[in-house]
Amino acid sequence: MGDQIARAEDFERKAEKKLSSWGFFGSKHEDAAELYDKSANAYKLAKSWDKAGATYVKLANCHLKSESKHEAATAYVDAAHCYKKTNVNEAISCLEQAVNMLCDIGRLNMAARYYKEIAELYESEQNIEKAIEFFERAADFFQNEEVTTSANQCKQKVAQFAAQIEQYPKSIEIYEEIARHSLNNNLLKYGVKGHLLNAGICQLCKGDVVAITNALERYQDLDPTFSGTREYRFLADIAAAVDEEDIAKFTDVVKEFDSMTPLDAWKTTLLLRVKEKLKSKELEEDDLT
Repeated sequence: MGDQIARAEDFERKAEKKLSSWGFFGSKHEDAAELYDKSANAYKLAKSWDKAGATYVKLANCHLKSESKHEAATAYVDAAHCYKKTNVNEAISCLEQAVNMLCDIGRLNMAARYYKEIAELYESEQNIEKAIEFFERAADFFQNEEVTTSANQCKQKVAQFAAQIEQYPKSIEIYEEIARHSLNNNLLKYGVKGHLLNAGICQLCKGDVVAITNALERYQDLDPTFSGTREYRFLADIAAAVDEEDIAKFTDVVKEFDSMTPLDAWKTTLLLRVKEKLKSKELEEDDLT
């Protein structure tokens, strides 16, 4: 490992010497870029991630001087992947630089991928608002490039996080939109009932029984097969339990559905919120009597 550090430092010194020497402008930066690339690789082999990241940034700057934006973007991505191991904020900063360059040269599909990667880094840091912002950007770019599956994945992440921070209308709108667009796609239409279930659970979280009843009617109009699904029956029975303020019935309906179709953590969290509202309503009424 020590040998690799020594090699990396030697290549880096040579690159800096090359940049400070007299020579043709373009070739000088190309030669230095080659040396920085070797230096960064040696730092990576030594697992010296911060040094490798910093060297890739120097490499990116050399490519920019040579007006090679695609190569500069690649170097910034390499820097980000090194910084990911030690410094998430630096990784995000490098990915943003890469995205700016990719946008300049019209590589929007790649830009979308790196916006998604930034969103995932914010997600790993529990920064939900920023994760939403960058998943939305990624979704827009994927949509523009007609990469529908990736766009939908990003939109679903936005909907998931929006519900997590109680932005239920935003979440509902996204799930309903994905369901609508999926109906006409043979590969995606089987997921429609899942999207409508998610939208329905978000409707329940708003605590408006009339809204959930209206939504169920809308969903039947949207997809006539929905009323024959377990998901529709579950939402209708839950809405009835909420309307009747019957906690025992609510619990039984959830248990029965979960035994057939296991509920994931996200759905469980939201349904617990609905149950807590029911409980607090019951306590309020007990206090009044």
